[in-house]
Amino acid sequence: MKKIYILFACLSCFFLGSFITKTLESQSITAEIIKNAEKIIGLEFTPAEADSMIGELKDNRDNYEKIRQVKLSNDVAPAIYFNPIPVGFEFEKTQNPIKLSSVGVVKLPKNKEDLAFYSVRELAELIRTKQVSSVEITKFFIERLKKYNDKLMFVVSFTEELALKQAAKADAEIKAGKYRGVLHGIPYGAKDLLATKNYKTTWGSVPYRDQTIDQNATVVERLEKAGAVLCAKLTLGELAMGDVWFGGRTRNPWNTERGSSGSSAGSASAVSAGCLPFAIGSETLGSIVSPSTECGTTGLRPSFGRVPRTGAMALSWSMDKLGPICRTVEDCAIVFEAIKGTDKKDFTCFDTPFNYDGTKGLKGVRIAYLKKDFEAKYPNKSADSLTLLKLKELGANLIELELPDLPTNDLTFLLSAESAAAFDELTRSGKDDLMVRQGKFAWPNYFRASRFIPAVEYIQANRVRSLLIQQMHEKLKNIDVYVSPSFGKNLALTNLSGHPCVVLPNGFRTDKNQPTRPTSITFMGQLFGEAKLLQVAKAYQDATDFHKKHPNL
Repeated sequence: MKKIYILFACLSCFFLGSFITKTLESQSITAEIIKNAEKIIGLEFTPAEADSMIGELKDNRDNYEKIRQVKLSNDVAPAIYFNPIPVGFEFEKTQNPIKLSSVGVVKLPKNKEDLAFYSVRELAELIRTKQVSSVEITKFFIERLKKYNDKLMFVVSFTEELALKQAAKADAEIKAGKYRGVLHGIPYGAKDLLATKNYKTTWGSVPYRDQTIDQNATVVERLEKAGAVLCAKLTLGELAMGDVWFGGRTRNPWNTERGSSGSSAGSASAVSAGCLPFAIGSETLGSIVSPSTECGTTGLRPSFGRVPRTGAMALSWSMDKLGPICRTVEDCAIVFEAIKGTDKKDFTCFDTPFNYDGTKGLKGVRIAYLKKDFEAKYPNKSADSLTLLKLKELGANLIELELPDLPTNDLTFLLSAESAAAFDELTRSGKDDLMVRQGKFAWPNYFRASRFIPAVEYIQANRVRSLLIQQMHEKLKNIDVYVSPSFGKNLALTNLSGHPCVVLPNGFRTDKNQPTRPTSITFMGQLFGEAKLLQVAKAYQDATDFHKKHPNL
């Protein structure tokens, strides 16, 4: 009898608890709560309108709960794809072989350490002419990575075993007369948001520091096909923000008191320090431009849809772009040629010609500049003014250009919304508390705040983005390339519109009580206009020597 009573009491408590829970849930959305929520979205409804919404809001919340039960890994893209193509845009139709400039006679330096700052072209010529082997070059750069990693903190994982295997294979193929091209036998590093078989892919973040993904990112596969040698997985600011990762802060080789900026922190730092000839980075809202500026490297952010992101961490499906960070513009062209093009899994990719010609210079290219931006007061004004003068000396007739007058910076919450969706499970599980950075301007806070972005506002912002894309098309109809300060409205605008850029060093600055560090200038191209963009940027770089300077470690 006692057992029956206890069982009855337990069941009563269960049903009572269930009833109370359901009652609380059914009453949890009220007109008063709606009234408070109005302040978040900047709208106002009458009491009757708010009361009428309650049932629909409850239904929506129930729908959210059911959807959240479906397991969604980071590689599952939404069934809506960003298209940067404006009305009236026409693709080039003919693909010609790319033309590289003459590399001249390249000899092994008397001091082996000088190899650290050789370009991809120069190292390739040494390997092609069998003055040095891929294994020798690979060991050289791995040793440098290990030597300076404690100081600069740019490596997450060394891939030494894989690298030596790939280098030995390259040497055997070259010896047998099977030369694959300029990247054959050349060491490189990959930002650690690119999946690599048999090695961790940590995304720089504490919750994922032991994560392995059993595939190679498409970019990694394509570089392997070109014969390149993967030496290391390089740091990124945690989940692609800044230069702080779970192992610490990646440093700027020019001034180790400073971070290297991010989020392609390790890629820029390692190339700048002469520890790798090139590396793969990524950009969503400045992550190639900013660390390349800080570290004095040359970076290419390709057009959205040029390079497949299969196997790369998704932060923003409509803004993520993969690109090379190198010593020279032409090195960027070489790497870009190897990694561009469609694959079967990234439906945002386009297969379009890339007719780069490194022998042409500025001849026949229509070049503009953002006059108002260059006339404003900003830190790099002096060096940028000299860049414009140099372009005029080289024969450029600079045309004045103004960007579309739209609230560009106000559209960047699109990134917050998409990143919050990409890491929804991280927020709901509470594992975001494990991340290193927890401040007001860190991902955990952005992810949480983004839960309150209305779907309607997200869609409206994308409609304004459509206007931006079309207006940019109209602005650039009679222009091939334009020049811009590296930071300002242009950076956010073109990351939203999908246009490509090359960022390269154009001088040095010395802040109060700070060592000299590099400055940069940005060249912008037409959508899918990387060929002429790189052609112009190379002509400027060839007329200067800023890219040949390197930090004293």
